[in-house]
Amino acid sequence: MSKQATAAAAITVVLWASSFVAIRHVGTEFSAGALSLARLGLGSILLGALLFVRPRQEHPVRRWPAKGDWPQLLACGLLWFGVYNVALNEAERRLDAGTAAMLVHIAPLLIAVLAGLTLGEGFPRRLVGGGLVAFAGIVVIGTSASTGHAEIWGVVLCLVAAIAYAVGVVTQKPLLSRLPAAEVTWLACTVGAVSCLPYARTLIDELRTASSGGIWWVVYLAVFPTALGFTTWAFALRRTTAGAMGVTVYAVPVVAIVLGWIFLGETPTLLALAGGALCLAGVAISRRTQRVAATSRN
Repeated sequence: MSKQATAAAAITVVLWASSFVAIRHVGTEFSAGALSLARLGLGSILLGALLFVRPRQEHPVRRWPAKGDWPQLLACGLLWFGVYNVALNEAERRLDAGTAAMLVHIAPLLIAVLAGLTLGEGFPRRLVGGGLVAFAGIVVIGTSASTGHAEIWGVVLCLVAAIAYAVGVVTQKPLLSRLPAAEVTWLACTVGAVSCLPYARTLIDELRTASSGGIWWVVYLAVFPTALGFTTWAFALRRTTAGAMGVTVYAVPVVAIVLGWIFLGETPTLLALAGGALCLAGVAISRRTQRVAATSRN
């Protein structure tokens, strides 16, 4: 991975980790769907402004997507931006930021599987072993949250978000070889925002009662983790493989736990931390296999 791609990936990690804390913070003022619409709607406006205000000389390959690009764009937008955001927002009404981040980040394991199957990036021999370890981690986290049905439902929602995340990344990757990263991100974000329009009435009602601080946190989510974070992600993803980029998000749960402790005064239970460690270990096992296989081929 080039230095530019590495720097872009690092920015993404920090911004996405902060989003778990911000979502947890504003979850008391905004419902899951309304928060998703506000974040994606404003993010789409910002991304569109950046895309079309930029001088044409800096973006000579900008073009409207071909007809064949739209199924992947729609899948990426609906799943990664729409389903992912609504599921995660609802999950964080039940789980702390750190636990949610650990659960969602079994996605790199799913990305490795899907990329191996659909993008020709190689299929890890020990993927089953890594998957079993990660699944054990999920069970441990679920056990730590077994004091009530709401917490278990939070675990399930995080898994839904992880699946949407993984499928979204894999459908996005081929588009980046044909379209500029900024354009793909803007269109996918716009698709996600449109899919959340049924929550418009709820958003209007909640904006009337929300505090100024809560509204500013929503703006933060739109500007930084969404507009900037997804752009830096797409920039890095275009310059490496989907599987390799999946590895970079290992750090997100760690950063999210630290930020949650600093800003929210919350940390996952020891059992949840142990489960999160198992999830990440399972992902690491699967990715290590891919790296070893790639080295042996060289």
